[in-house]
Amino acid sequence: VHDPSRWAVLYLGSARAAELAEGREILAVDAKGQPEPYQDMILDEIEGVVLLDGTWSQAKALWWRNAWMLKCQRVILDPAAPSRYGRLRKEPRRDGLSTLEAAAMLLSRLEHRPEIETALLSAFDRMLARFKQVQAERPDLAPKPKKRDWRRKKRG
Repeated sequence: VHDPSRWAVLYLGSARAAELAEGREILAVDAKGQPEPYQDMILDEIEGVVLLDGTWSQAKALWWRNAWMLKCQRVILDPAAPSRYGRLRKEPRRDGLSTLEAAAMLLSRLEHRPEIETALLSAFDRMLARFKQVQAERPDLAPKPKKRDWRRKKRG
């Protein structure tokens, strides 16, 4: 059995915690979302990474229902650039990345191997280019605008 304190979970922390990163792209935080002391030592001792894939609400449900994961070292990302998805998918926050982008950034920084990020993002870019190509060829596959929920009444 792996020691959860030696594993990192990409934490669904607040955007405020990223403000505390002080120029760091990866920040280890405690259970209250505050930066851990000894950042370099903590990050160097990480043996594995858990990434939750899904919507924010799905990821939060997975997080809170897994006692082992709650014992893992929490890390947050403060990416220098927005998601490569661009207008294909709207991220709820500036620091929101696709799971693949987050994995590329996290693994390349923890392993000190920039080629990991280069390889993964290159594959992601090819996938996005192909998606855009198919969308242009088949407008019927383009995402439909969301319908307004008429149950919600405007307050005014």
